Amino acid sequence: MKKEEATTKEIITAPPILNGKLIQAEGLDLWYLHQFLTKKQADKLFDTLEDELEYFTGDLAKVKIFGKWRDIPRQQVAFGDPGMVYRFSSLSVPALPWPSALKDLRDDVSSVLGQDYNFVLVNRYRNGLDHMGEHRDDEGELDEGAGIVSISLGQVRDFVLRHRDVKFKKRRMDSVKIPLGHGSLLHMRSPTNTFWYHALPPRKKALGVRINLTFRKVIPEKMSKK
Repeated sequence: MKKEEATTKEIITAPPILNGKLIQAEGLDLWYLHQFLTKKQADKLFDTLEDELEYFTGDLAKVKIFGKWRDIPRQQVAFGDPGMVYRFSSLSVPALPWPSALKDLRDDVSSVLGQDYNFVLVNRYRNGLDHMGEHRDDEGELDEGAGIVSISLGQVRDFVLRHRDVKFKKRRMDSVKIPLGHGSLLHMRSPTNTFWYHALPPRKKALGVRINLTFRKVIPEKMSKK
């Protein structure tokens, strides 16, 4: 008998600013604010980043998948405190100095969540073909207690999470799909990255640009020396 595919829970709406929605399941702990930024604030930040940011090229625009280096299917750049380096998928991403707009946003996010974030990874999705493959952000230099904070700007895109037991076909569980809106905030809290993979799949009908800002707290003493 053919195995049934995991169904998908739809998170359609969330309460207004600073009255977020908890999304929880086994090993999953998310907090979603549909409108962390007002439309006016989100529009202004989107336009500022489109005007000011330059994205990595060359080796920093590649990622190692199954032993082969491939072009990242999106644009990427990183900012942070002096000396911060984030390593994933055999790639070392150095933090450039904070632009004022992102430093101000970092301060706002840190104030609301009570954490001192020192690094942001910026991903720009040019259209619906740009995407993020399924993965976990479980690197040892990340402060698990701070979680990872995602701010979305521009085109609405689906954020999909799948439990590791489903990925490795050990059992059936619902996946979770969240349409991340313009100006929204998603706080992915521990132990989510231990048990759940997440992805931003291609969406051919999503024609607009999306900018995603993921704030992290890197522990300098734990940064890999490799």
